[in-house]
Amino acid sequence: MLTATYRDGTAWEAKHIATLRQRVHEWLKRRGVSARYVWCLELTKRLVPHYHFLIWLPRGLTIPKPDKQGWWPWGMTRIEWARKAVGYVAKYASKATPEAMAAMPKGARTHGVGGLEKEGRRELRWWKAPVFARDGLGVSADIRKIVGGYFDRCCGLFLRSPWHVVVGDRGRIFVWSEDQCLKYMSSP
Repeated sequence: MLTATYRDGTAWEAKHIATLRQRVHEWLKRRGVSARYVWCLELTKRLVPHYHFLIWLPRGLTIPKPDKQGWWPWGMTRIEWARKAVGYVAKYASKATPEAMAAMPKGARTHGVGGLEKEGRRELRWWKAPVFARDGLGVSADIRKIVGGYFDRCCGLFLRSPWHVVVGDRGRIFVWSEDQCLKYMSSP
């Protein structure tokens, strides 16, 4: 596990995590290694962003410290072996408080995942789809969100979303489902 922390006075930028990920990826690629990874963004008690980055590596391979390599010039890094890796990242991802979310830098992503093979990417999209789309399109679907609903890229089936969204005057957002409308219209 890699933790990347910002030095005091260094401003967060969206490209920082992408730059770090790319540099680690290039280092691994030169060694013939393809690694899966998951990262999450957390705010410290001082509401300063820092990243927790899990990288699944072959036994015996350890990446060098990114701050010493110049891959993370915005602060310091720490590397350690994580025994219960997924639980560790879930703990950091679940620490979000309303204050921390309000202080999150504009445009910041809270997490990312990569290094997956084609089937892993399809399965990830399936799990990220809403339940109605997963149920309606099936477990082997390659689900893609498109305007008006969801599309199974494998068989070409389109599933219309039951949800309707309208932005009214003064930016008010109204969301309803067809089921809610039918229940309302049929009630006495």
